[in-house]
Amino acid sequence: MSRDPYEVLGVSRTAGEEDIRKAFRKLAKQYHPDLNPGDKEAEARFKEISAAEEFLTDPDRRAAYDRGEIDASGTPKAERGFYRDFAEGEAGRKYYTHADFGDAANFEDIIARMFGGGARAGAAGAQAGPRGGPGGGFAGFETGAGFGGFGTEGLHMAGGDVRYSLDVDFLEAINGARKRVSMPDGKTLDIQVPPGTRDGQVLRLRGQGRPGVGGGPAGDAYVEISVAVHPQFERKDDDIYVDLPISLPEAVLGGKVRAPTVTGAVNVTVPKGSSSGRTLRLKGMGVPKGGGGRGDAYVRLRVVLPDPPDAELEDFMRGWAERHRYDPRSG
Repeated sequence: MSRDPYEVLGVSRTAGEEDIRKAFRKLAKQYHPDLNPGDKEAEARFKEISAAEEFLTDPDRRAAYDRGEIDASGTPKAERGFYRDFAEGEAGRKYYTHADFGDAANFEDIIARMFGGGARAGAAGAQAGPRGGPGGGFAGFETGAGFGGFGTEGLHMAGGDVRYSLDVDFLEAINGARKRVSMPDGKTLDIQVPPGTRDGQVLRLRGQGRPGVGGGPAGDAYVEISVAVHPQFERKDDDIYVDLPISLPEAVLGGKVRAPTVTGAVNVTVPKGSSSGRTLRLKGMGVPKGGGGRGDAYVRLRVVLPDPPDAELEDFMRGWAERHRYDPRSG
């Protein structure tokens, strides 16, 4: 998501969480792919509004966005600073070379030792590139490139980390998926989304960050997963909840009906005399767990009367009600 999430949902920056969810539900009914089969624009719009709703209902991400610390994709805004603020070396050292510099106080001292005191002026003016992610940013040096008029042979530095955001569908996050994405540098990556991935979960791709300098290792890529909202399924920890409409005869007489799950439709038994709100548990048909096994699925029954109203049913119910009076609100 690159557009302003407030603009995507058509809400003000002071909108409360309920206003945000209300705006999302209204737009979701209009653009959901099930209601617009084959319409790629509607599908893209639905993904965009889903991402915006997830973004703005996350208090931490919304606050960081409002403060200007991250952009609409959740990526930290670029900062500028001196090399010593960003570079990272082995064993916690901020920078190192093949030479022994001991306890040099800062990068200017290292440059001075490498090339003599005249290098200090060049070092003082050097600034790093944009911050990339959790491990720091790319410092903007190239192997053998000039620095303040001097070479950088011998400089050994790990590459910076980078951070990206990836949108995935609800069922892709539940069951796992392989996603091919194009990186800003033109490189293509195949990302394996593990089964049971949660919204906001960060995947680490070793060695897929910025290249190192002087033979230093490449940094890592951190991919934050944004899971789209599903029109039927609701996730709570490792369990899945879904509403299942049933007819009046099915509620009164019971019977076998098909119910959706995250792995496909299954047959369930509706007990006789089931009221709206009754919940059926489908053991082991929820979200895959990291240590093995799955959570459960919960099917909430919802009795739906015929539309338009049936005159024969109305006549029957009048006679039945006269003979069988009861108050469902008595308790």
